[in-house]
Amino acid sequence: MRLIKKKWTPAEAEEWTKEDTITVIISPLIYVLILIGGALSALLIPEGFVALSAGIALMFLMIKIIDPKLSAISRGYEEKQKHYLEELEKKMKWED
Repeated sequence: MRLIKKKWTPAEAEEWTKEDTITVIISPLIYVLILIGGALSALLIPEGFVALSAGIALMFLMIKIIDPKLSAISRGYEEKQKHYLEELEKKMKWED
């Protein structure tokens, strides 16, 4: 079994899963690492470059984890919007 799920249906993606939990845990860490790393890097302190690099690496990891799920949710909303617009078009033409 894979640690991180890559393929989602829109219904599955709406549920809270371990991928969401991982993202919620690492997102504040990313913020802090980039903030502190950026400040220390501006002062040319070597630890700042390490922290900044770690923050950027974690950001790419977070995007890789959560993007398939967000894409599935987006596809689901696009399908709902398409059906809604079709129904609206029928109502505008007074069709049943």
